Order: sequence, then C-alpha cells, then structure tokens
Amino acid sequence: MMTAVAFGLSSGLPLALVFGTLSLWLKDYHIAYRTIGAFSLLRLPYSFKWLWAPVVETIKIPFLSRLGKRRSWAIFSQIGLFLSILWLSCLSPDNCILWMAAAAFCVSLFSATQDIVLDAFRVELFQQNQEKEIDGATMYVLGYRIGNVISGAGAIGLAAILTWNEVYFINALILLIGIGAVLLSREPDAEVIEVKREKNVLKYAVIEPFRLFMERQYWLPALIVVFCYRLSDAYFAPMAYPFYDDLGFTKTEIAYISKLYGMGATIVGGLLGGYFLTKVGLLKGLLIFAFVQGLTTALYIPLYYLGHNVWFLMFTISLENLSSGMATTAIIAFMSVLCHKGHTATQYALLSSLPGFARDIFASTSGWVLDQTSWPDFFMISALLTLPGTLFCYFLYKKKPTYLIDA
Repeated sequence: MMTAVAFGLSSGLPLALVFGTLSLWLKDYHIAYRTIGAFSLLRLPYSFKWLWAPVVETIKIPFLSRLGKRRSWAIFSQIGLFLSILWLSCLSPDNCILWMAAAAFCVSLFSATQDIVLDAFRVELFQQNQEKEIDGATMYVLGYRIGNVISGAGAIGLAAILTWNEVYFINALILLIGIGAVLLSREPDAEVIEVKREKNVLKYAVIEPFRLFMERQYWLPALIVVFCYRLSDAYFAPMAYPFYDDLGFTKTEIAYISKLYGMGATIVGGLLGGYFLTKVGLLKGLLIFAFVQGLTTALYIPLYYLGHNVWFLMFTISLENLSSGMATTAIIAFMSVLCHKGHTATQYALLSSLPGFARDIFASTSGWVLDQTSWPDFFMISALLTLPGTLFCYFLYKKKPTYLIDA
C-alpha cells in the first residue's frame, strides 16, 4: 500500500509543473497570454501515451533489463523525468522561452511514460489479490493528490520566498521518493505478466491488446463509461477561476479555499470512496458516485445567486471536490479491473487517455457555451453531462458482467 502511495505521488507531481504552476511562472515574467496558452499543447503526450505503450510492453532496455520489465522502464522514465525537471529549473522565461518549452515537453513525455509503467506496475502488484485492488487504487489516488498539492499549492507558496528555479529544483528532488519506491518494490511475478510471444511483434504488442479487450463482455459500454465518467467536472474546470472572479472573490480567497479546502476534500473523498467501494461493490459505487457528481456541480447555481459568500463557496468547493475524489477512486479501480493482465501497460494507457481526450475535446467548447448562455445555464449543462456516464453505469449494473461482479 505504501508503494501505491509513492507511485501516485511520483505520477501526480509532474503534472502541475508543466501546467498551472508553469503558467504562473511565465506570467511573473510577463510572457504574453497567447504564449502561455500555446504551452497547453505540452499536455499532448498524456493524451497519446497509448501510442508508445506497446513499446513499453515489449522492448527491453539495455543494462536496466536485469531489474525486470516494469522496474527497468520505471527507472528509465523516472531518471528522464528527474533530469528534465532539473533542466527546466536551470532556465528562465525572459531569455530562453523555447528551451523552456522543450524542457517542459520532455517533462510531459517522460511523465506520461512513467504513468504507463506505474499504472501497469500497480495493477500487476495487486492482481493476485483482487480484494485489495480497490484499496491499491485508493492509496494511489491519495499519493497522486499529495503530489498535486506539492507541485501546485506547495510550489506556489515556496515561490513567495524562493526563486522559481529553486522551487523546481526542490520538486525534482522529491521525485527521488518514487525512484526509491521502485527500487525497493518487487517486480510482479514473471509467470503472471509474461505471455507467449508471437513471432509478429506488431500483432502481440498492438493488435492483441485491443482484440483481448474487445472480448470482454459489454466492452463498448465500459469504454463509454471511462470516456464520459468525469466529463462534467472536466467541462466546468476551465471556467472555475473566471466564475470566482466574476463573483468578486479575491485571488487570495480563491487560492486559499480552492487549494486548501478543495484539495483536502479531494483526498478525504478518495479515501471515503475506496472504503465505500469495498462495502457496496464497484458497480454500485460507480453508479452512485456518477449521480452525486451531477448534484454537486449543480450547487454552483445557488452560489451564483448568493454572490460573494465565502462560507457557501467553501461548502460548495468542499462537496464538489469530495465527490470528485470518490469518483476518481472509482474510475481508476474500474479501469484497473478492465485490464487484461498480459497487456496491462497498453490497455491501461489507452483507458487512462480517454478521459483526457474527452476533456480536451469537449472542454474547449465551454467558453463558447458560456458566451451563448449564462452562468446558471452553464452549470446546469455541466451537471447534465453526468447523464451519459450514469446511464451506462446503470446498464452495467443491471447486466452485471462477471469480471466486474468479482470486484
């Protein structure tokens, strides 16, 4: 379980370093908004990591392969990530913006590769004890949120007393926790993760994972659940800070409430979600959490009419993030169960890319929809986006495929 926490921390740490935290660093140097916006393209490796997941599944790394397939790739990606963040910590936006973009892209690339390996690693560590698989997902989410806090609110707080370069250097050092966790953990049993190699590597690495997944009962509804499950939250997220600003909340209030109360509620929600899933089962938990997400998103409608009300903002953000934490634990556990153990890296990389792809495609229209409507209408639309995921969760709950009943 401690290994799962460390894996989550190592996966959650880099994300803010190339997104929100990096944007604030660039803004401090008065970089143009269009340039800051263009840096969002650096998240593409997260959406397309499934393209090179077959390489991670099949290719051995020289010199490191004696550590085992998972451990060797984990160490390789973590060393690359560590060096990329160190490189970024040596640069400055005022005189080498292109080099910063290159370094940040390397961070995203190695971070996405690390996610491929650590997700597969975690699933395979728990595959012989499926009762603990949900607990493992819960601990992973806990570590992931802690990593987000460190590189998000923690990094921004440090930047008030240190330089941005020093902040990034400190975050690079924190990644050593993940490297230590990989070196101290055991390689998943070879007889479990090794399957018969086909003479045609393309068939084994690319075709076989997709063929095996499509043999799952009700695989298409399961994919739709993964795609739609967090869509409501993803749709609202880009408009959150503009909404708070429109209501008259100061940046200090927004940072304090959203980061402290919001992230705390997310962590508690993740732990509660894991406990709840062990009591009611994965299918019922998925269905309940999908419905609750819509209700908490709709809470922003009364907040709009109340206006600048700090206490109701705290209440709304706390409940919304609590449900978000529970839903995140549920969908990670769901994706873990869906994976065929012989092709964990490829299948989980594809599954975990779907929510990001949904976020990037649909969330890009959120500003346009807001321009055409109003804040209450926008929140109602966001809440209604939980319906597709909820309906397909209900479908799976009624059909009860055997591989999900066991979870």
